Amino acid sequence: MTRRFDEPHEAFAAAGLQVFERGWLSSNNVLFAGGADDDATLVDSGYFSHESQTLALVRHALGERQLRRVVNTHLHSDHCGGNAALQAAYGCEAWIPAGEVDKVRRWDSAQLTYDATGQHCPRFAAHRALRPGTAVTLGGRSWEVIGSPGHDPESVVLHHRELRILISADALWENGFGVVFPELEGSAAFDVLASTLDQLATLKVDWVIPGHGRPFGDVAAAIDRARRRLDSFRSAPEKHSLHAAKVLLKFHLLEVRRERVDSLFAWAESILYLRLIHRDHFAAEPMRGWLTNVLGELLRSGAVRRDGEFVCDA
Repeated sequence: MTRRFDEPHEAFAAAGLQVFERGWLSSNNVLFAGGADDDATLVDSGYFSHESQTLALVRHALGERQLRRVVNTHLHSDHCGGNAALQAAYGCEAWIPAGEVDKVRRWDSAQLTYDATGQHCPRFAAHRALRPGTAVTLGGRSWEVIGSPGHDPESVVLHHRELRILISADALWENGFGVVFPELEGSAAFDVLASTLDQLATLKVDWVIPGHGRPFGDVAAAIDRARRRLDSFRSAPEKHSLHAAKVLLKFHLLEVRRERVDSLFAWAESILYLRLIHRDHFAAEPMRGWLTNVLGELLRSGAVRRDGEFVCDA
């Protein structure tokens, strides 16, 4: 029988999980410690520059218990950047989407998109493939692995039917979804993401744990907002590309905190995704001039601030 919970803490306690809400540089982490003593699992591990904080959160929650595995919904750097530190501390396994296993074993940073985004991820070992249509045991309960391509081609989400909880990663947030990165490379990923949203809409879900932001209910409303946002990007792909450019610059400033404007622009000119965005949608103006305009939008929105020759995360 399906059990409903009126509050997220009730549902999460029943599932034996804790949510570490991390912000935007690091993804949220979900710790399952309610099963057997040797079965503690962390879903997603944040960005590498936050690895000491990730370790502190896990150690505080587990005490003397060991972390057995990390399960990654996808391998963007803000979701798996803490894997290496957790493996060094606990000797834990990493279970990752099946399509990424060979890339990780060869450590192909280009195929893993770390070169294209200008982000970093310390090398870690992969032990098991997560395949859509199978299940993984978390907190002593069986969770369905569901493919959720769009934001990332190999991304998966995790769903528990009885507890009606969805760990949605970056496929669905309360107000949207993650940048549809394959679109920047010329793939028709908007349609793929639309199919993912259609699939998520069929699931029985009371509570969603997104990759970023607070857990939320009212899944139907979130999917409706995501569909409207996707429709706006489909009708104006340059709008999505500009959004992606701002996200990449903001993420970089979240990491470095403060940088000279000329150094920031030199970094941006070296990043493949930013060069593709400029080439495909904004080539009518020189790249440095376009970057000045992108930075101007971030400044006007309050996402970053200017300090003389420096730009700082706000």
